Amino acid sequence: QMRLVESGGGLVQAGGSLRLSCAASGSPFKPSVMGWYRQAPGKQRELVATFALGGSITYADSVKGRFTISRDNAQNTVYLQMNSLKPEDTAVYYCNADDFLTHSEVWGQGTLVTVSS
Repeated sequence: QMRLVESGGGLVQAGGSLRLSCAASGSPFKPSVMGWYRQAPGKQRELVATFALGGSITYADSVKGRFTISRDNAQNTVYLQMNSLKPEDTAVYYCNADDFLTHSEVWGQGTLVTVSS
């Protein structure tokens, strides 16, 4: 069964940068899509960015031009480079991937990103 392990969250001042990493393991198949979602206190979980195996990339409008998603298919790892961070980017960031073996979505444990003003 696929497992996702995230790292890289933390506290940063507004205007700063952070890089999140998420490594997938436990499945003989590469995820078709890997991505990042976030959930701020009192809000619903929302898409941040996704990266498909074929190279297609999607960003939420709120992060376009500031965040960059990348993917290392050999390592089954997806990254999220976050620049020009704003206080409204504060949230728990979750990695997401599809597990072809079980036909299900898999979520990481989440990593907290806090941006101070």
